[in-house]
Amino acid sequence: MAGQHHSPGEGPGQAPWRDAEGEPLVRIRGVSRRFGSVAAVDGVDLDIYRGELFSILGGSGSGKTTLLRMLAGFERPNSGSILIDGQDMTAVPPYERPVNMMFQSYALFPHMTVEKNVAYGLKKDGVPAAEVRERVAAILEKVRMSRLAGRKPAALSGGERQRVALARALVKQPKLLLLDEPLAALDKKLRQHTQFELMNLQDELGVTFIVVTHDQEEAMTLSTRIAVMNQGRFEQVGTPGEIYEYPANRFVADFIGNVNLLEATVAGADGGRLKLDCEAAGVSLSAVCEGTPPETGARRWVALRPEKIFISKEHPGANDREVLRGVVHDLGYFGNLSVYRVELPTGQMLQVSGQNRVRTARKTVEWDDEVYVSWDIASAIVLEH
Repeated sequence: MAGQHHSPGEGPGQAPWRDAEGEPLVRIRGVSRRFGSVAAVDGVDLDIYRGELFSILGGSGSGKTTLLRMLAGFERPNSGSILIDGQDMTAVPPYERPVNMMFQSYALFPHMTVEKNVAYGLKKDGVPAAEVRERVAAILEKVRMSRLAGRKPAALSGGERQRVALARALVKQPKLLLLDEPLAALDKKLRQHTQFELMNLQDELGVTFIVVTHDQEEAMTLSTRIAVMNQGRFEQVGTPGEIYEYPANRFVADFIGNVNLLEATVAGADGGRLKLDCEAAGVSLSAVCEGTPPETGARRWVALRPEKIFISKEHPGANDREVLRGVVHDLGYFGNLSVYRVELPTGQMLQVSGQNRVRTARKTVEWDDEVYVSWDIASAIVLEH
């Protein structure tokens, strides 16, 4: 299933992680949690399926951690219900739920060895000593920490401590594992490597993971599906491909990755295409019409991802493409790609990114160059709000 995480075309009822009956493992219905007059979580509904690696993604104060704590049992909803595997867990204490949680700090016991840290929960539950040894050895093998079983946390790297915390959470064989910003303490290169380790381990064990993160790249890499959360509500729930390529609104488009947003007025629709008058671009733009065409005169936003825009000094041809002229205002070289800010005659800036596919130290486009920027009409996303 690690190879199935990115399936942009999957629709409801087609997701490969769902069981034969299609019954959700987790059902959240009308859940709210208030702190005084502030609604941290505001009447949310969500289904999470068995075997998913599901991410709840949002900025600081969006409500994602409060929702995770309610799933774990550390907070109780003011209203609504939480069902796990068909059982109402709304009022069930944490220690009686088929759930385990891996904290951002890892919370390892510094005086215990790796082996004892992982065994701790099983011993507290009264599991026979022989079974404890067997299960601890098996999970340490899975996370590739067997050779370090006798070390204490202070003698481990950040990535190794993360794997110990994961082993300790998984050794109890929960139906649901909750992970609070699991990779936040790791440096960028190790974080990227660990993302794939986490995906493969989750696939191998078949445990349902729910990850809370503020990191869009992490959520996009890890997840079967993502819930984008804002001010206590879900803005959109979908696969990474759906959320990136078909955002529900401006907030999602702007929150996930980089995007250019241009306000426009609908001038009409013809043959499956919308015509939009765009003052920011200085011209009328075309876009593919998805669904019922909006009324003429309606205000819309045209969203363009920087990597969907091409930049060149020569006119690219206008076959099913929008082509605008501009001047390179800023240029950033990142090795694998270059990022340009192109100023249109109206003063509007467009961000454009392009892969550096040819090995050269010379730039083909420089500051202050006059350039053409172009994109396929199907790449423009039209948003209502």
